[in-house]
Amino acid sequence: MSNRRMARECALQSLYYADSAKTIDRTSLTSYASDFKKELGDCYGFCEDLITGTTANLTQIDKLVSSYAKNWTISRMSVVDRSILRMATYEMVFSKENTPVPAIIDEAIELAKKYSTENSSKFINGLLDQLKKERK
Repeated sequence: MSNRRMARECALQSLYYADSAKTIDRTSLTSYASDFKKELGDCYGFCEDLITGTTANLTQIDKLVSSYAKNWTISRMSVVDRSILRMATYEMVFSKENTPVPAIIDEAIELAKKYSTENSSKFINGLLDQLKKERK
């Protein structure tokens, strides 16, 4: 597994925790990721950016996701799917990383396959494919 994929997994787990616990205390969120600092190596900053950037832009991210989620509300989505979508939306629209959009979408799909339901990867793929036009 690449360090960037591991960074995304750590970020996803932190965002999942925050959503489940209804907290966005940045110290708590990044403390989980810091346990993997050695394994993440140079990608630790990337992981931290995904966590803090997603939470800092959460209101705008949720508006964007909602605008593309036909017949779905953010609150109706599973916590895992919502966390994946939020993180991928942050990376596609707000992050300064400039990661290629197909790579972001592929990583989100892989996370959904690993951590969510059988149909989640299709749902996430469809929504992110529509959302990719928001890339600055």
